[in-house]
Amino acid sequence: MKLKTTIYVLVLGAMSAALYGQSASPASVATSAAAASTTRPGLQERTPRYQLRKSDSFEVDFALSPELNQTITVQPDGYITLKSAGTIVAEGLTIPELTDKIRQAYSGILHDPIITIELKDFDKPYFVAAGQVGKPGKYDLRSDLTVTEAVAVAGGFTEASKHSQVVLFRPARNGMTEARIIDVKKMLKSHDLAEDIHLQPGDMIFVPQNRMSKIARFLPTTNLGMYGYPTSF
Repeated sequence: MKLKTTIYVLVLGAMSAALYGQSASPASVATSAAAASTTRPGLQERTPRYQLRKSDSFEVDFALSPELNQTITVQPDGYITLKSAGTIVAEGLTIPELTDKIRQAYSGILHDPIITIELKDFDKPYFVAAGQVGKPGKYDLRSDLTVTEAVAVAGGFTEASKHSQVVLFRPARNGMTEARIIDVKKMLKSHDLAEDIHLQPGDMIFVPQNRMSKIARFLPTTNLGMYGYPTSF
């Protein structure tokens, strides 16, 4: 299974990285796959905090120092510029993490500042469904969805899908991408959805093509029935 996971990550990692505007080398994707295998419990987090992205904007309010109040936009390189405190990286941070980082940036100017951050303009949560699903595309993540529910939203599996090796790509920090293969076929057959992972914003589900559908076009149409495969596609 580890070998299959590595193969899928190396083949599909470039597509995932292109989607998220990242560069994907085999080494970086393979490293992220290894990281994913050791951090699988993180994939089960149901209520993740929003992480800042490029072009997001927010207001910073200093309760005791209103002259430092400011509206900030995350720059294309992921940095933000703070009034009288220089620049810091903001991309990928949650609001509590950003609050702590801004407080540290002003520690040489203010003593224990009281800071409030309010998001003003940000990406709506979404997920992407690709491969052998009825309606591939980008979908708003408006509620708590699992992988199987997301597949249903995207039109369900096609006749050519490989249910046993659905790949979940998850963007991580530092330009990495986590990947995990999910045996949806086994879950549905056993009526046990304990491993039906809950999606996070930016996740991509990829449903690969099954082996039979790959060779079906080379078989005589009149003989497809003997292989247990539908004669229409």
